[in-house]
Amino acid sequence: MTSDSDIVPDSERRGLIGALPSAVRPYASLIRLDRPIGAWLLFWPCAWSVALAGMGQRGWALILWLAIGAWAMRGAGCVYNDIVDKDLDARVERTRLRPLASRRVSLTGAWVLLAAMSLIGLAVLVRLNRFAQGVALASLVLVAAYPFMKRVTWWPQAWLGLVFSWGALAGWAAVSGHLVPPAWLLWAGSVFWVIGYDTIYALQDKEDDALVGVRSSARALGRHARLGIALCYLVALILWGLAFSFVRREWFALLGLLPVALHLGWQVATLNSEDGEDALAKFRSNRLAGLLMFAACWVVGNA
Repeated sequence: MTSDSDIVPDSERRGLIGALPSAVRPYASLIRLDRPIGAWLLFWPCAWSVALAGMGQRGWALILWLAIGAWAMRGAGCVYNDIVDKDLDARVERTRLRPLASRRVSLTGAWVLLAAMSLIGLAVLVRLNRFAQGVALASLVLVAAYPFMKRVTWWPQAWLGLVFSWGALAGWAAVSGHLVPPAWLLWAGSVFWVIGYDTIYALQDKEDDALVGVRSSARALGRHARLGIALCYLVALILWGLAFSFVRREWFALLGLLPVALHLGWQVATLNSEDGEDALAKFRSNRLAGLLMFAACWVVGNA
């Protein structure tokens, strides 16, 4: 017989989630309330594009709205992903205690939570201009397909890159009302950045993924994972450099990328691909990479 202590993860017994009423904790866990890294990674491309596009009339207020939208849609995405993956999650050690996989939240409850998070996203959407709204809504097709990608391709991280980078297009559209080459280059660079950091994240699950038949770039690259991550980061930096060159013709504008380049280089150089804890730490460090990139975009777009 399975007791409650066997299916309730430690993360729901302490910290932010542990302080909530017990009935609410599984739902907070479902949207990863205690793990905001995903919201940060979804938010940064939005902020980059607003900064590189010159901030516009609303500037920081727009960035704040996009931050709220990123948090809400990341939460909604986690719920949707867990709905689709509940049976797979139950077979993987790291995910078997997720609320749906452990049946602490019903499917109906999960769908209601998904609707609630989506309504918050809708409140942000109406704050954008019509063109930006259309750009943002176009991402929903990619979002809906993402959980199935690990079943049909060895590179679900590439699809995640398309999804998590979409804010670079939506943010630029929200500032200027149209899309120009630097917006697309910023987005494309972010796609490769996401592939790189999510490959690092996938290193944690290589063995379990192999057992249940889940595909990932970490498994596809095998012992060449470090090289693959390095190449993704290099392509990201090149594309970001091209985006910067459209905004500022001076060669020294590219120096703005130096801090983020050094940080990404540190990730690759010190990564232990056989240590799950190290992989998780390197993955989470991309919150700082996003901040460094934001600073570079702000200086190039507003100096």
